Amino acid sequence: MNKSPSKKSPFLERYARLGHELVPTVATGPALRVNTLATETSVLLARLEKRGIKLEKIPFARDGYWITEARFSLASTTEYLRGQYYLQDAAAQLPVQVLMPKPGDVVLDCCAAPGGKTTQLSQWMENQGVIISLEMAEHRLKSLKSNIERCGVKNVLAYHADMQHATFADIEFDAALVDAPCAGNPASEPGWLERRTLADVNHNVPIQRKLLQRAVGLVKKGGVIVYSTCSLEPEENEFVIDWALHNLPVKCVEPGLDIGEPGLAAPFGKKLHDDITNARRLWPEQGKNEGFFVAKLVRHG
Repeated sequence: MNKSPSKKSPFLERYARLGHELVPTVATGPALRVNTLATETSVLLARLEKRGIKLEKIPFARDGYWITEARFSLASTTEYLRGQYYLQDAAAQLPVQVLMPKPGDVVLDCCAAPGGKTTQLSQWMENQGVIISLEMAEHRLKSLKSNIERCGVKNVLAYHADMQHATFADIEFDAALVDAPCAGNPASEPGWLERRTLADVNHNVPIQRKLLQRAVGLVKKGGVIVYSTCSLEPEENEFVIDWALHNLPVKCVEPGLDIGEPGLAAPFGKKLHDDITNARRLWPEQGKNEGFFVAKLVRHG
C-alpha cells in the first residue's frame, strides 16, 4: 500500500466495526511460486541467487517465496519465460493448497484467468488427471493459455465459458476451485478506498452465490469445493458461505492453514452458522499478503 487511506472512507469505519484497524502502510511484499513441473527448487534458487535476486521462504505457502531484493523485473528472466516460477501473491497461493488436489483427480477451475491457480493445480497434480478451466472474459483467455504453455502444463482443458451457464455432460468432479470475482481490497489496488462503494460489493454477491451453487452441484459426494476472494468485505465472504451452509449440501471444514483468523462469527451483529469460523480471513498485514478469504467446503449430499 503506497499511501495512507482517506480517513473519510466508510470502509475504514466498517473494518473498525469488525474489530480491525486497517494498517495504512502495510508492506505486502511481492512473491513468486516455484513451478516444480519445470525445475527443481534448489536449482532455481541457486540460479536466481547468482543473478542477485534475494528470496525469503513463505512459511505458510508450500512452494512460495517473497522477493526481498531484485534489481530488475522478474517477468523478464530466462527462468520466468521457461515457466520455472510464477509471480503470485503469497495469499493467492493458498486456495490450491487448501484444495489439495491429487494426481489423477478431475478438477474444475471456475474463474481461471490469468492462470496462476490453474498452473498451481497442475503442479499439485503432477500434470496428471484433468483440469477444466473456464474463463468468461474472452480477452483474458489469451493470458490463461499463455501461462499454461509457459509453465509446461499438459493436463488442462481451457474454455471461454461462463461458469453460471456452462454444461459438462456427465462429468463428475472430484474438486472445484471458485476464486470468485470480487471488489478487491485497499492493499491490492491504489486508490481503492476512494473509488469503491458498498454498491460495488453488493453487485458481486448474486454472482458469487451462483458460482458456488453451480460448483457444488458439479462435485461428487465427498468432494471438496474451495471458495476464495481477495475481498475483505463480509458480504462477499462470510455471508456467502453462511448462505451456502443454509442452502446447499455442504459443510465448512478446517482448511489446514497456519495463518489467518477464523471467519467472522457475527459480522455487524448478525449471527452466522457455527461452521463459519472454520473459514480463514487474512488481513493485509498478516503474512505480508494483500488480504484474502478462503473457505473449504465438503459436499455431503
